[in-house]
Amino acid sequence: MAIDTTRTRALTSPKDVIAFAQESGVKFVDYKFVDLPGTWQHFSSPISELEEDTFEKGVGFDGSSIRGFQKIHESDMLLVPDPKTAIVDPVCKIPTLSIVCDVRDPISGEWYTRDPRRVAIKAEEYLVKSGLATVSYWGPEAEFFIFNDIRFDQTTHSGYYFIDAEEGIWNSGANGSKPNLGYRPRYKEGYFPVPPLDRLQDLRSEMVLKMIEAGIDVEVHHHEVATAGQAEIDMRFQPLTKMGDQLLLYKYIIKNVAIANGMTATFMPKPLFQDNGSGMHVHQSLWKDNTNLFFDPNGYALLSETARHYIGGLLKHAPALLAFAAPTTNSYRRLVPGYEAPVNLMYSQRNRSAAVRIPMYSNSPKAKRIEFRCPDATCNPYLAMAALLMAGIDGIINKIEPPAPIDKDLYELEPEEAAKIKSTPGSLAEVLNALEDDHEFLLRGDVFTADLIQNYIAYKREREVDPIALRPHPYEFHLYYDA
Repeated sequence: MAIDTTRTRALTSPKDVIAFAQESGVKFVDYKFVDLPGTWQHFSSPISELEEDTFEKGVGFDGSSIRGFQKIHESDMLLVPDPKTAIVDPVCKIPTLSIVCDVRDPISGEWYTRDPRRVAIKAEEYLVKSGLATVSYWGPEAEFFIFNDIRFDQTTHSGYYFIDAEEGIWNSGANGSKPNLGYRPRYKEGYFPVPPLDRLQDLRSEMVLKMIEAGIDVEVHHHEVATAGQAEIDMRFQPLTKMGDQLLLYKYIIKNVAIANGMTATFMPKPLFQDNGSGMHVHQSLWKDNTNLFFDPNGYALLSETARHYIGGLLKHAPALLAFAAPTTNSYRRLVPGYEAPVNLMYSQRNRSAAVRIPMYSNSPKAKRIEFRCPDATCNPYLAMAALLMAGIDGIINKIEPPAPIDKDLYELEPEEAAKIKSTPGSLAEVLNALEDDHEFLLRGDVFTADLIQNYIAYKREREVDPIALRPHPYEFHLYYDA
């Protein structure tokens, strides 16, 4: 039987999904859900096990084995599939139906408060209940690297990493078993040379075709600034929860297509020293029915007062937001001055070193949006975007005015003027402290819960901040061995 991987209608009910599975000839159903840090988890069953009541009763799993979820004495949890997310998995060789799930407590019957996807759903519901808007639209631009070889290890007496890429400029003098043909992007010159300098055109195109097959609307793909295979594929904007689903699918496809071609993809913000890192600039706007609330023909950069106050909320809460939006120790290797790093907590039209940039490509009311440039794609997209939305709502409700926009080159300001501009925090430890001190705005409407925030902070400190702080860094031997 031929496998039909396309949809001829929208899937809105369990009955629709069952019919789609039969028509598509799939053999398995794969249940996907996200852990607290933001990595997809999954398990599969023969398609004969999928019934209409599965979408009501759910499927059991061990919550104590999932990062950031339950303790062992309260481990039983349920996954409840969302029929609107059903697709034929774009990377599995065996035809497989993929469904994204929400998490429910089997005892209380309530949705699980630590399930990141439910946080995103609650954020969208809170926006509507607030009366401020009927929908928020999101367009994250996730950058990534494609390498040919990655090795790393850490023991009690050694530690190292080693990266290699055919496209890396450091291979210009390599003498291997094959002739060295040159053509590699120099440091910070990867934006936008054509092949053969851009060696990954077809690989990115293959990724895009898989995304389209999976129902993702893709606008563009291209090489990014850094050498060694930095890339970007941009998706068309979507509502918050749907974009969270798509971003995880996007990362899943990119990693699997790279592996299938003998390469490896990473969303680490700063894998290379002294070249551009990978960010995730998050475009966002609020709409009421068919009206873009961020547009005003008479405002600075065509921005409305609503948009300006939304920006005020983002900038006020930025240190706390980064605990979710730039959530790794490696994130703060990227968020340093230079390399187009958006470390300045101000807004500007066109200026890429500002935390909030207003794209000026179009004067159309429908195109007006703001771009928060600090995040990176190691984030849990549901938590990060929900937090950004809650900060923006707080800005609108409290009419928070951001600092005046600056359209100058921020790296060429006079010292007195530069000193007035606040910067992003310099470490994961700092932003976790900021979140601990500033999270009341996230608790409105029970969107985030105190339990989730406390558990998230504890997880990050115990599993990431402390382990990095305890280990010697290789460069410390260069600095201090002869001291």
